[in-house]
Amino acid sequence: MNINATIIGQAITFAILIWFTLKFVWPPVTAALEERAQKIADGLAAAERAKADLSIAERKSADAMVEARQKAAEIIAMSEKRRAEIVEEAKHEAVAEAERIKAAAKAEVEQETYRAREALRAQVASLAVTGAERILRREINAEVHADLLTALSAEL
Repeated sequence: MNINATIIGQAITFAILIWFTLKFVWPPVTAALEERAQKIADGLAAAERAKADLSIAERKSADAMVEARQKAAEIIAMSEKRRAEIVEEAKHEAVAEAERIKAAAKAEVEQETYRAREALRAQVASLAVTGAERILRREINAEVHADLLTALSAEL
């Protein structure tokens, strides 16, 4: 065997192997590597977008918390105001009720005073008639002298 023929044969075989590898093996490997690189790039881009979305969501969350706190403060202020209004209304109602009770009691006292005066007048008139009867030593007829008794009770 000749070394030159062997080297030439090996060179031809090596050239065929290189051609076969470049034609059939290398394109799928390159495509797989490019696809993998694209997936990695897409993953990194998605991570960046997610990071940006997270910061936006955090800002929105903080804004929502501030707004919720403001609304809560407004609601508390309105409830305090309403509580004060209810207390004032209750005070006014209590004062009005006290005035009504006072007026009713005053009217009742006046009625009782009037009744007592009328009863006293009737008693005084009866005593006056009885006294006059005793003085005159005769009977005074209340029916006959009704006008006189009415005038006497009116004077008392």
